[in-house]
Amino acid sequence: MDKKYPRLGRRTVKLSEGVEQAIHSVAMLAQLSEEGVLSAGELAEYHGVKTSYLLKHLQALSGAGILATLPGPKGGYRLARTAAKITLLDIVLAVEGPQPAFRCLEIRQRGPNPLPVKPTRPCEINAAMLRAEKAYRAELQRVTIADILKDVAAGDDGSIAARGCAFLAIHERRQGA
Repeated sequence: MDKKYPRLGRRTVKLSEGVEQAIHSVAMLAQLSEEGVLSAGELAEYHGVKTSYLLKHLQALSGAGILATLPGPKGGYRLARTAAKITLLDIVLAVEGPQPAFRCLEIRQRGPNPLPVKPTRPCEINAAMLRAEKAYRAELQRVTIADILKDVAAGDDGSIAARGCAFLAIHERRQGA
């Protein structure tokens, strides 16, 4: 059983691995030169993930206007807007969709002793979960990719930056070059 939430066990709500991969990919793309791009394969290689799985999320990010896709043999992905204008919520919604994490199925109306009539008040549990979701989304909306990069740089002894720079020096493709 999960020690932090022993009553919930393994049924805790989690965001998909795609959210983590998408955030890291957007952060990596934020470090490209103005004319630079990276392919899905290169992003997958850097993060040690499957290209096919990451590609699905990169396409969702493109569809949400977070990434720009450039076709051709020197094509790839880059940010469609600045890192300061991309929030964690933007990325989560692009990958996971806009639906709330908690979905009330009105189980009050099921079982051997259901409510006799359709409830006139909203489910208090659903209302509490939606308030929590609103607070969670507000925090994600507050944090940008630029904020994340600034925090990483503040705590970096130089090794994180060196790793990324070395990879980009080899793999960044420059449009028009």
